[in-house]
Amino acid sequence: MKFSPPNRSFPDLDSRTTSEGEPASNRKMGDLLLHRRPPRILVVDDQPSIAGLMSQLLTIRGYDVVTAANAEEAEAEVRHQVPDLILSDVLMPGKSGYELCRELKENPATRLIPFVLITGLSDSDDKVRGIEAGADDFLNKPVLAEELIARVKSLLRLKEFTDELETADSVLCTLGLIVEGRDPYTEGHCERLALHATELGRHLGMDEDSILALKRGGYLHDLGKVAVPDEILKKGTNLSPDEWEIMKLHPVTGENICRPLRSLRLVLPIIRHHHEHSNGSGYPDGLSGSEIPILPRILQVVDVYDALRTARPYKPALSHDLAAQTMRDEARAGLWDAQLVAEYFSMLEQQREVA
Repeated sequence: MKFSPPNRSFPDLDSRTTSEGEPASNRKMGDLLLHRRPPRILVVDDQPSIAGLMSQLLTIRGYDVVTAANAEEAEAEVRHQVPDLILSDVLMPGKSGYELCRELKENPATRLIPFVLITGLSDSDDKVRGIEAGADDFLNKPVLAEELIARVKSLLRLKEFTDELETADSVLCTLGLIVEGRDPYTEGHCERLALHATELGRHLGMDEDSILALKRGGYLHDLGKVAVPDEILKKGTNLSPDEWEIMKLHPVTGENICRPLRSLRLVLPIIRHHHEHSNGSGYPDGLSGSEIPILPRILQVVDVYDALRTARPYKPALSHDLAAQTMRDEARAGLWDAQLVAEYFSMLEQQREVA
């Protein structure tokens, strides 16, 4: 909800002065609040008159507008500063608006930017082509000022909601790091899992949504340990039966924390099932084999390797070769997905050869 501060001063500041010597009573409440930057809109059109007119219409309404004469200039602007909305002509020299839209929508870093195609083409096939490219909306030439402003407001409101969800994701990932920080022996564990799980996902040819889920899962898989008392979490080994039951609740707790965010729907199985075993001896649900979703199985392999290679209070760090042998033996015993274990070490060998 947007807040328009009242046009008055804080009553309890009337007798104070600012650092510049100005009476505080002369300052408005709005000056004391953090101002959100105006939404940044990128207008892409090879006709300066059209780009200039749209820029003027949007600027006078408080938007931060930048223009580009073609797709190449637009890409440079996006690299310089990611806009909140893109308005692009379809027919331009070089890359078309369709191509620009498709490339940005295929890039995880830019695919959530609302993209509007502006065209004088009226054939339904042209709109289908735009939809296939990932366009969020269309405007027909000549563009009506009222329609332009209405579409811009609507899409920017949607972008604001999306940004709030991304912020919530970031807060949860930060919380995951805080939970990790309670145990000095696991420092850097989450970052390593996020990196190596995404590497394994790419090695296996996973789609970008799954790659992103693996990255988030690296940070969030142990989030539920926020509810585990320090005396249990830091004990490390030889947990009593009652303590072990408390520890085994953390996947479900983590899933419950993240469930309200629809953007984390692919991460939830990672959080809940990363302690399942292929032979059904894991927790919390005792799943076995292919009952365990592929994403938690991927993260699980990376998680086990990192744990074996890291010194803990109750064990030394293993060498790469000994960790590999241990994991292969455990996979044959039914703990891990043997095929994924083989793929992971194949990937590591390829990386070592390149290095």
